[in-house]
Amino acid sequence: MVERALRGVVRDALTLVSQQGLPADHHFYITFATRHAGVQIPRYLYEQYADEMTIVLQYQFYGLDVEADRFGVTLSFGGKHERLVVPFAAITTFADPAVNFALQFQTAGDDEDDLLAEKELSPMTTPADEEGGEGQPTDDDGNVVTLDSFRKK
Repeated sequence: MVERALRGVVRDALTLVSQQGLPADHHFYITFATRHAGVQIPRYLYEQYADEMTIVLQYQFYGLDVEADRFGVTLSFGGKHERLVVPFAAITTFADPAVNFALQFQTAGDDEDDLLAEKELSPMTTPADEEGGEGQPTDDDGNVVTLDSFRKK
């Protein structure tokens, strides 16, 4: 309940910024799990930040849209504007250094159901076929590797 309430603080802060802009020296550092279900980032960013990514909302961000369970924002990466969509449940850290404020979260439901399986990646992220087919790990010969062969019977 506490984590859900604190994620509501993040949502409320982002909602205010989307309506009024950032006041004074405020700026936000937001770290999120890139493999979390619902995260949408460009493929090349996913390849660079396969597990976790930190974004900064300060001077150049555009189209900050806040919904009940996620936010979307356009940021510049190497001079190119890219849209990111991040569920609040994917956020691991939210900080505003201007007021020495930070929240740290466990990603909601850190289990296999909430984390993206390779086969579920959206077109904006790394496609499963680049990793050997239907998101299954493969050996050098292209054979699917399962954990069953390593389990004690």
